[in-house]
Amino acid sequence: MKKNLVLPLALLAAAALTACGVTSTGTPQAASGTQPAAYTAVQAAQIHRVAIAPALYELAYSARQNAVFVASAGGFGPGAPASKLVKLDPRTLAVQAEIPLARKGFGLTLDDAANRVYIGNTVDASITVVDTATNKVIKTIQLAEKTKGADGKESYPHHFRELVLDTANHRLYAPGLSSAGSSLYVVDTRALALEKVVPGFGQVAAGVALDAANQRLFVSNLRGGLHEFDTRKLAITRSHAVGADQLLNLAYDAQGKRLFATDQGLASINERREKAEPGFKATPGNRVVVFDPDTARITASLPTGAGPVAPLLDLPRQRLYVTNRGGGSVSVFDSSSYRLLQTIALPSHPNSLALDSTNNVLYVSVKNGGGDEKGGPESVVRIAF
Repeated sequence: MKKNLVLPLALLAAAALTACGVTSTGTPQAASGTQPAAYTAVQAAQIHRVAIAPALYELAYSARQNAVFVASAGGFGPGAPASKLVKLDPRTLAVQAEIPLARKGFGLTLDDAANRVYIGNTVDASITVVDTATNKVIKTIQLAEKTKGADGKESYPHHFRELVLDTANHRLYAPGLSSAGSSLYVVDTRALALEKVVPGFGQVAAGVALDAANQRLFVSNLRGGLHEFDTRKLAITRSHAVGADQLLNLAYDAQGKRLFATDQGLASINERREKAEPGFKATPGNRVVVFDPDTARITASLPTGAGPVAPLLDLPRQRLYVTNRGGGSVSVFDSSSYRLLQTIALPSHPNSLALDSTNNVLYVSVKNGGGDEKGGPESVVRIAF
C-alpha cells in the first residue's frame, strides 16, 4: 500500500500554506528520459466529491474489480458506527458494497491479482484480509499480543499504519510504530500468518516503500531515521540519520532510482523533541524530500502545503501528487523537473491517494475538520485529469 494514515499522535497544523519553490542539490533526471506531458490545470468540473462514511483513511483502486475500496474506521464508544470496507463505483463514487469489519480498519493495500485487500487494524495490532471478488473477510492475522506495562495496564507493543506488499516473495510488511522503539512485522501471504518480527527501526516508524528489483525495503521514522531492510535475509542492512525529521510516508521510483518522502514539520512534534532533546534543531518540514536510495543523501526539497501526508508517483506521466492535510490541498508536481504544476484545494484535510493510471483518475480521501459535524461522514474525491 502506498498509503497514508495519520495517527492521533501526529496532529497536523491548521494553518494553510501553498509553496512554489524547489531546492535541489542535484539535477533531476526524467524517469523515462522523455519530456513530461503537457499539464492542463484541473477545473472544478473535473472534481467530484461524495460523503461516504465516518473516519475514512486509506483507499485503493482495483482495475480487476473496477472499484475503489476505502477503509472506514467507524467510531469509538457506545452506539458508534462500526468499521467497514466500502466498495465504490469508480465513476460515480456510489456505494456498491459494504464489508463489515470486526476490528477498526485504517491503512490498506491491494493485491489485485489475488483478489485481496489487506487492512491494517491499527489499534488492535492485526491485519484483516478481504476477498475482493466475494466481498467477504477471509481471515484476521494477529500480529502482537497485549503486554502489561509498568503502570499495570495492558496494551499492544506497537500500532500499525502503512502496509506494503511484496508479491515476488509472498510477503506483506507492516512497520509497528512506538515511541519506545519500532519493529517491522513480516507476514507470509500464502499462509496468512506472521513470519517474523524485526526490531531496530527507531522511534515512531511511519513510512515504508519497496524496491522490488533490488530486494530491499525502506522504512522511515518521525525522528530523522531512514532504514534499509534486506527482503531476502529479513534484516536491517543500513540505518541513516538524515536531514529531515518527520518522514511520514514514502514512495519509491524504480526507474529513476529515487526515494520520495513527506517531511511533515509539525510544530507539536518539534516542541516535544525540543523539551526532551537538548540541542535539537528542527528541519524545515512542510515539504517532500528526495533521497538517493543508496546513500540517503537528500538531492531535492520540494515545498508543499502544510502537513504533507501521502506522496504518489505516476511515472509514465511524470507526475507526483502529494496530500497536504494541514493545508487542505493536493500538490501536483512534475516529477522530472520538480516544478509545482498546481495546488488543488480540497478542504478540510486530504489524507490518502489512489490512482487509476489507465484512465488518469486520482482518488483522494478527505477527512473532516473542526468545523464539520463531529463523527459525520467523510469524503472521497474523484479528480479526472
